[in-house]
Amino acid sequence: MIAPRASLRGVGWVALLALCFALLFGLSLKVNALKSQVRQTQNRILAVRRETMYLETEYETRANQQQLSAWNAVDFGYVAPNAGQYLENVRQLAALGKPAGPNAPAPIRVAAAPSEAPTGMLPQMVSPLTGKPLGAEDEDEAAEPTAADHDKAAAALGDRLGKVEHEDRADKTAKPDKAAAKPGKPEARP
Repeated sequence: MIAPRASLRGVGWVALLALCFALLFGLSLKVNALKSQVRQTQNRILAVRRETMYLETEYETRANQQQLSAWNAVDFGYVAPNAGQYLENVRQLAALGKPAGPNAPAPIRVAAAPSEAPTGMLPQMVSPLTGKPLGAEDEDEAAEPTAADHDKAAAALGDRLGKVEHEDRADKTAKPDKAAAKPGKPEARP
């Protein structure tokens, strides 16, 4: 009889454990349902707040329109343009002008330069490299420089640089030093 009692106890514990799990599962379902309701309520609150903001903005806008309309009627007197107010061309616009009265100030005049100035009035632009007018470029200058042109330019540069002398050397070569002419003393170099 000991064995059936132990097995009965084991079955009782399993049944109790199953009952606890069933109650826990039911409780978690109830908690999740309550959380879902809370989220739905929060979403409804946000929707109502958005709608309230929209309605407040609409109300303020319409109130401003009424205020602007009242100001326009009293102070400004603006009206919407109608078809008769549009002009077809510039002549119709000029016809709307009134002649100046006897004590009216002189109209403001703006100075304007002619679109094409005569060539004799302005000095001609000259290239700083060639010294020739900018519009008178030769066909040779427009062409790419060749290797022979490069060699000529290099030789001319070498000649020009060879002619450059230091001022002290130029003075010494112009007046020979008597001390340098004596054979016993070495020549001083700058």
